[in-house]
Amino acid sequence: MKQLLVIASLFMATLVSAQGKFEAGMAKGLGMMKEAKTAPALVETSAFFERIGDAEKTQWLPYYYAALSLYQSAWADPKADKDKVGEACKVLVSKGMAIEKTADLYCLEQQVAILQMMVDPMSRWQTFGAAAKASLENAKKVDPTNPRIYYLDGMTLFNTPEAFGGGKAVAKPLFAKSVELFKTYTPASPFHPTWGAEEAAKQLAACN
Repeated sequence: MKQLLVIASLFMATLVSAQGKFEAGMAKGLGMMKEAKTAPALVETSAFFERIGDAEKTQWLPYYYAALSLYQSAWADPKADKDKVGEACKVLVSKGMAIEKTADLYCLEQQVAILQMMVDPMSRWQTFGAAAKASLENAKKVDPTNPRIYYLDGMTLFNTPEAFGGGKAVAKPLFAKSVELFKTYTPASPFHPTWGAEEAAKQLAACN
């Protein structure tokens, strides 16, 4: 009996230590992401998060932030190869999806599709636009209360010409829904995504 208790105690101590290491790594990575002002810094942050994900193997959040940092690096560098970055982001998102299919991973999948569509919008809007739309539909199935879904949906319509079904009038209700959902939105942990509230409010104001 005593031997079993000792083994159980050692197991719990190891588990707590591993969890503490994960939390420390995530906190450091989020700090790096906040301070990153350049594309190289964002790429470095992405690699840091990917190492956490590869070490943990059961956590989707490191891969989410690895992909998000890399995605942001493409916008931070006007000369970035958006297709190359997009494909690398997809690999990271897939790693996260293999662990858990979450609304935020689907939202990021949508953002990556838009990134690649912007390489040549006129010739790509049908394929990449459809992929982006499908990603948000999947996100709604997982968690229809995630406010980032409606912000991203609104942004797509906001930037789509009225002649093609877009514009401020159709985007406004989506931004309004996002703003409303953010009022009661609570991240599942200190490391879960929190971005979007300010962006949604800003875009709603732009529709007035």
